[in-house]
Amino acid sequence: MDRVETVVVGAGVVGLAVAQELARSGREVLVLEAGERFGAGISSRNSEVIHAGIYYEPGSLKARFCVEGRDLLYVWCAQRGIAHRRCGKLIVATEHGQREALAEIEQRALAAGVMDLQWLDSGQARALEPELRCTAALSSPSTGVVDSHALMHSLLGAAEDHGALLACRSQVLGVEVLQNEFRLRVQADGTIVPLACTELVNSAGLGAVPLARAIDGLPVDRIPGAWLAKGSYFSLQGPCPFGRLIYPIPGEAGLGVHLTLDLAGQGRFGPDVEWVDEERYAVDPARCAGFEEEIRRYWPGLRDGALQPAYAGIRPKIAGPGERARDFLLSDEAEHGVRGLVNLFGIESPGLTASLAIARSVRARLGGREAPAA
Repeated sequence: MDRVETVVVGAGVVGLAVAQELARSGREVLVLEAGERFGAGISSRNSEVIHAGIYYEPGSLKARFCVEGRDLLYVWCAQRGIAHRRCGKLIVATEHGQREALAEIEQRALAAGVMDLQWLDSGQARALEPELRCTAALSSPSTGVVDSHALMHSLLGAAEDHGALLACRSQVLGVEVLQNEFRLRVQADGTIVPLACTELVNSAGLGAVPLARAIDGLPVDRIPGAWLAKGSYFSLQGPCPFGRLIYPIPGEAGLGVHLTLDLAGQGRFGPDVEWVDEERYAVDPARCAGFEEEIRRYWPGLRDGALQPAYAGIRPKIAGPGERARDFLLSDEAEHGVRGLVNLFGIESPGLTASLAIARSVRARLGGREAPAA
């Protein structure tokens, strides 16, 4: 049986961030990815936004890791030449009754450590973005966008520089918890391979809860439920008149149909929220009408026919429709009683922004061995 010290399951942005953090701490790290390549799941189907940390409950892991991770991510990208842009965003009230909601967002952000928000009245907002319609706005200069694939490539490179290995097309079918190790059954290119390790990090994204259920010896009452919230995106044909991201007041399960920009300035809108029973990524063109209605609340100049289906992603929710949104859940020995195991559940937005901070927390939860400065 092959043996390795630490196995990280999942090679998305969070799994790769964890892998490089643990490898830099001196661990022997193997990353197992079920897909054909790294970063092809959740991490390739998001808006590539570097979030400022505005929306999350003060004291929550989302709030703490977003603010910490944002700063770490900007430094990481600057030091390694990863394409990114601190373009800023406007959170807009489109009705006078929404000003109170903006004030609540500001207070939550301040409590979470986001200190640079600025109030704008409608005239000030339009001076920055002439096509915008709003009654008031909050400006967030710390928000940005990043080339997520280049970021993941750099994380993988950093892990490999410290001896980590990536094995794609390697799906973990089951795990047995023994006294001092884990025994994994891995299907690698159609062959079942036994593998032993002393530390196991479950960063499988949409597969994190199913993988946890396949760990024999993990208490089932320590595993949350799992729901899939699909979000579709539509791209804007032609030039985009905005230089900043535009976000409406957040909705039930997400941040609303907002405008994001890629590094070339191309506009895209989304995601919306559609609860689904299985992974499916086709964008239904019929959803365009709903997008147009939402967008015209803050951009009345949107032309008919200007949107086209782009792509869709799925959020790995651990709370279902109508339930209160849950925090990131980093479930370690203190939570479930299994030494050497960390399960990462519900790592949705702001997971990309928080990835480096999550990685530091995983290392601390596994104990010892400080990683050198990045």
